[in-house]
Amino acid sequence: MTSETDQCATQATHGRLPASAPDLSLRFSSTQRGARLARRLAGQWLDERGVPYGSDAHDAVTLVVAELCANAVRHGHVPGRDFRLGMALGPGGVRAEVTDTRAERLPVPVRPGEGDTVAESGRGLLLVAALADRWGWEPRSDGPGKTVWAECRLPGR
Repeated sequence: MTSETDQCATQATHGRLPASAPDLSLRFSSTQRGARLARRLAGQWLDERGVPYGSDAHDAVTLVVAELCANAVRHGHVPGRDFRLGMALGPGGVRAEVTDTRAERLPVPVRPGEGDTVAESGRGLLLVAALADRWGWEPRSDGPGKTVWAECRLPGR
């Protein structure tokens, strides 16, 4: 177990991880512990691929992954179902995808200045939008649910 990861890259994959890139695809329990483990493993995965711990890119991508996983647990949880984290490294950046099994709860981004300014939660997608170069969601292709993805550029790639 290690710590946090990535900053996303724009790739013409339209909601899919690039098939040729080395990738990570793991399922985690839909719990806070599962989300924490996913974030830590994503951080280790990035470090092993040359995005070192403590770098701005590593910290940004890790925060993006943490927010997507936390949302899958909080808003996409279906009892007895896991969520999946997928990551791919391509030329110029990284793509993170988090898939859950709840199709009726879709991500709705909050724009700066909208919503409750004193709420303790509800700004995760705002952070994702600020840190990622692109993000979005699509219906899950292999069953019920959705996949929320983010792409981050990695300087120097």
